[in-house]
Amino acid sequence: MGAFTQPGRHRVAVLVRPRLLPLELGIVHQLFGQATSARGDRLYEVLTCAVEPGEVSTTGDFAIHVANGPEALAEADTVIVPAAEADYSPAAKLPAPLAQALRRIRRGTRVASICTGAFVLAGAGLLDGRRATTHWKSAPLFRALFPKVRLDENVLYVDEGEVLTSAGEASGIDLCLHMIRCDHGASVANEVARGTVVPPHRDGGQAQFIRRPVAEAARSSTAKARAWALAHLGRPLTLRELAARESMSVRNFTRRFRDETGMSPAQWLTQRRLERARELLEESDLPVDRVAEEAGFGTAGSLRQHLHACLGVSPTAYRRTFRGR
Repeated sequence: MGAFTQPGRHRVAVLVRPRLLPLELGIVHQLFGQATSARGDRLYEVLTCAVEPGEVSTTGDFAIHVANGPEALAEADTVIVPAAEADYSPAAKLPAPLAQALRRIRRGTRVASICTGAFVLAGAGLLDGRRATTHWKSAPLFRALFPKVRLDENVLYVDEGEVLTSAGEASGIDLCLHMIRCDHGASVANEVARGTVVPPHRDGGQAQFIRRPVAEAARSSTAKARAWALAHLGRPLTLRELAARESMSVRNFTRRFRDETGMSPAQWLTQRRLERARELLEESDLPVDRVAEEAGFGTAGSLRQHLHACLGVSPTAYRRTFRGR
């Protein structure tokens, strides 16, 4: 019997290192641990592992005991690498024991990092030629060490299929919810978000385009217009109408909206409508044309086009996959 003991569950291995940032470990266990099916069955089994099992230090005034060694990586369906203090003065080449542990990961396993854990994935060559992100404070060092990686420090997370990266610690929440959503649909992810009292999405949707933090909060906000739009997704919404909600010119509103969400109003509306459509496909018996109307796409053809561009599937295929999970 290996380290994992629950047959049929998606196996998540969290690889921790000395001077671990403890919040990031807690995020993974809390979010994946809450994900359940419609029958209440847990959907994931999460194990913590280390290059050498035993006591692992954290950046707090406590250590954690890790029972599992790197053999857990070979059994995992998803491997997540949180940040550690070593990432703040990294080398382009990984320490030999860590590199050897990572080689245990099977081909096809999903691998993700939280915050500066991206340095580990890059050091293992997993990010070469790919788009990735990490904490914006570490971006200059990351870019210097790993020029083959297409770094984008202006996003909360990046999904490159089998390899995913996220920005600072809290962005690990966004990334974990995204993976749960990809695995089991919007309903399961939204329930996990509600249980954790966090938003299912931060503005920017799956792409999560949000500019790096600034010292002074913006004097104006588009929050009122966004809240109103969410309450009226099913009707046509114009840029002029949204700008009027904030008593702004269209030009000023568009600029402020992009500053606050990292995307244009049209892109943001499309993301919100897609999320609404996904929820309706999962949770209702409405025909596809009604789902399209309720979500604001107008026609089934428009919904089909947008859903295929985003997820590569038709509304019918999406409903078949995620309904009842």
